[in-house]
Parts: sequence; structure tokens; C-alpha cells
Amino acid sequence: MYKGFYNLTSAMLTHQHNLNVIGNNIVNISTSGYKQERYVATTFDDVMYSRVTVNESGGTEIGRQSYIRAASDIYTDYSQGIPEPTELPLDFAIVGDGFFAVQDPEGNVAYTRMGNFCLDDEGYLCLPGFGQVLDPQSRPIYLGTDKIRGDSRGVIYFDQPPEQGGGTAIGQLGVFSFEDNLALERNDRGLFTGEGARQSEDFEIWNKYLERSNTDMVKQMTEMITYQRALQSAAQVTKMYDQLMTKATSEVGRFA
Repeated sequence: MYKGFYNLTSAMLTHQHNLNVIGNNIVNISTSGYKQERYVATTFDDVMYSRVTVNESGGTEIGRQSYIRAASDIYTDYSQGIPEPTELPLDFAIVGDGFFAVQDPEGNVAYTRMGNFCLDDEGYLCLPGFGQVLDPQSRPIYLGTDKIRGDSRGVIYFDQPPEQGGGTAIGQLGVFSFEDNLALERNDRGLFTGEGARQSEDFEIWNKYLERSNTDMVKQMTEMITYQRALQSAAQVTKMYDQLMTKATSEVGRFA
């Protein structure tokens, strides 16, 4: 009977982890370029039971059993989000494969699909709160003005009259891809880190657009309700188990 506690406890932990991941997805529904996550659980390694005799060093397998589930991994869904027009000149969205590269003040490089850029105090293109955006050669991009426009390959031009340098290329957004996106890790700031970045080929850049989160709000809410009910049910059954075991330990000995 005690085995039921293992099953119920692992069920409650699994449902709570699912709710945490779903809650994070919902919180980031308005974060541009956000990629939703999914929690996956699996059983612990099967426990092998063997019947061992006194005179034999070996044993006979009589069954396998696993009582609880444990965290396996949190997978990121890298599918394309919907590009949404903003009419802001420093907003960019990637349509296709790849990530923007951002370098923080310490020189660390991370990757993101967020494209809501601005200019820092020195006139460099930056992602607010994260760092400077890099070009294909992994160098910061100096603009000095927000009067710009970008083409489908991320080349940035002055958007001014010809006599003021209009149409002159002043930089290019770097778009990097990886052999396996599943090998990337999301850091504590919501950006991705990994080795083996290379220039992407299969992409377009949309200027004055932002990529929306790929979180399916309806699906996330449905799953949240499902896991909340499952968690409540497991908690109620656990309470019943506790009452039953308390009664068994206090009354069985009295009639023995």
C-alpha cells in the first residue's frame, strides 16, 4: 500500500513542474521572439527484482517495476512565430532559420529571436537590457541614428535624402544558425547559448516587424487546467492514503 505514496508524490511533482513551465510560457506570451517550452518526464530506471537462493550466486529475474516519474528534460519549440508590423525602424524579425547575436558588456555572446532593438548611448544598435547587436563578423553595429531602413538580408541603410547620405549602407545584422538547435541552452536572461554558430543562409529579415511568441495561448490554458485538476486529484488521494495508513497502524495492532 505504501507504494501508492510513490506514485502519487511523483504525479504531484510532475504536474507541478508542468504548471511551472506553462506559467512561464504564458508570462512570455508578449515577449517578441520567445520560444515556448515543454516539460517531459520519464520513469526512473526499472528496479529489477530477483529471487536469490542461498546456494547460488546468481538469481532469477522475476519482474521489473518503477514507482515514480522524474524530470527528463525541458524541450524548446523553435517553430516560427507570426511576424507582426510595428512601423518602428529599429524593429527586425527573422523569417526562417537563425538567431541574432548579442554581446553583453563582459564580452559574452548569446543568441535570440528578439528584434526590438534601440540605440545605446554611443549610437550602437543594442537589445535593451542585454547588450550590443553583432554583424556577420561578430562586431558591434554602429548606426548613430534611427533614421534607417533594412533589406531582406539584414543590410541597414540611411533612410534620408540623397544629399544627406540616403541609401548608403552602414551595417548589416548578423544572423547565425546551429547544426542542432536542441543543443542550445536558455540562460537565466532568456537568451540562448551554444557552440558552433555559423552564418545562416535560409532566412529573410523583415524591417519594422517583430516576431511574436510562438506560444499557443489556448493550448497552454487548456493544459494548465488539466494539470491543475490532476494535481488536486492526486493531493486528495494522498490525503486518503494518509488517513487509511494512520488507521491501519493504530488499530490493526489492537486486534492482533
